[in-house]
Amino acid sequence: MATSLESGAVFPDYVDLPHVVIIGGGFAGIAVARGLANKNVRVTIIDKHNFHTFLPLLYQVATAMLEPAEVAYPIRTIFGKAKNVGFRHAQVREVDHARSVVVLEHGGEITFDHLVVATGATAAFFGIPGASQFAMPLYSLADARRLRNRLLTSLEEADASADTTPISLNFIIVGGGPTGVETSGALSELIKTVIKRDGLRIDPTRVRVMLVDLAPRLLTPFPEKASAYAKRELEKMGVEIELGRSVVEVEERAIRFADGERMKVAAVIWAAGVTASGTMAHDVQPSPGPGGRLRVMPDLRLVESNNVWAVGDAAAVPLDETSLCPQLAPVAMQSGRHCAEQILRTIDGKPTTSFRYRNKGIMATIGRHAAIAKLPGGTVFKGTTGWLAWLGLHLWYLVGFRNRLRVMINWTWRYFDWPSGPRLIVADAETAE
Repeated sequence: MATSLESGAVFPDYVDLPHVVIIGGGFAGIAVARGLANKNVRVTIIDKHNFHTFLPLLYQVATAMLEPAEVAYPIRTIFGKAKNVGFRHAQVREVDHARSVVVLEHGGEITFDHLVVATGATAAFFGIPGASQFAMPLYSLADARRLRNRLLTSLEEADASADTTPISLNFIIVGGGPTGVETSGALSELIKTVIKRDGLRIDPTRVRVMLVDLAPRLLTPFPEKASAYAKRELEKMGVEIELGRSVVEVEERAIRFADGERMKVAAVIWAAGVTASGTMAHDVQPSPGPGGRLRVMPDLRLVESNNVWAVGDAAAVPLDETSLCPQLAPVAMQSGRHCAEQILRTIDGKPTTSFRYRNKGIMATIGRHAAIAKLPGGTVFKGTTGWLAWLGLHLWYLVGFRNRLRVMINWTWRYFDWPSGPRLIVADAETAE
């Protein structure tokens, strides 16, 4: 039975179409698939999770502001109306370039005409002893759930010991970029909320939220005045800022600094950067580029390959002749769209074009009425204006009308009041993959 894929085109059998396999269902992978949806190709997305995660809001899941389901959306549902796009719930073990085959972890192979590696990145621990074992990154939905469990459990333990031996809680956030700043502010608000609204018997003076970074200032991609503003706002919220300070070891319940101090902690939250080393992308190419990223040509095709492409955080995407694009969501989405266009051009026998990143600005939120938005021309919005811009942009890019509606309702509710919220300690969160 013939099936119409797009206006003016009818294809009798998807199997006969060129097969594009996309490894990864993050921002970049979804952007590639959207660019190929209802086109003259067959698409298969492979991911170990059956959902797409909106990574910029993970810190709100970790600090019990949002539910996990509000920042995740089923991949099959995203492409429910695109009959040429399929999904495979699996993990990739290796890529066989000679045979143009993707080998799956638990058996099975998928052949491809074009392969797109969009596996993202993972937390970078920079070889610091104990960091990968005991610090808590925030780069997946499972990470957010584990961190929320740790935070809420620590607060409950402090409440339980309030009448006998009151304990002190130290929460250390390592990394002064947007994730570290946003998590610090949200954690400070969470602690105040549980004391005020949940009746936890915790002495606020015995709880410390400390943000540590080796850099001389917060939010280094922003102008110095914006960094100073973020520092002032966080300090008003009770966050201690320690700049120019490095971590040399992380233990199960402690952290060591280069100056010799060892501090007992309730949790070390790791927001110090990302890398592609340790991900599947690192093994796709014999000699990967900086940070384990795949070396690509200007059109995003892998160096020395005709049919393998890389996008997003997994790729060393050229910004200009001497530098690479930052590992940010806008780069992932733009490179994904460009990659889809180049695959279609290649299939049609047309020459490819080079990727050009369009900087649309960067944002970071600190708390209610406190955020920073830097536009491409250098203009910076702070305070309520920046906060409203941050809210609007994140709602716009959040996948799924249901998720947008639920998040908007939650944010509106929290603007006027601090409800009980999803402060649940879920038993299986520690073992989730």
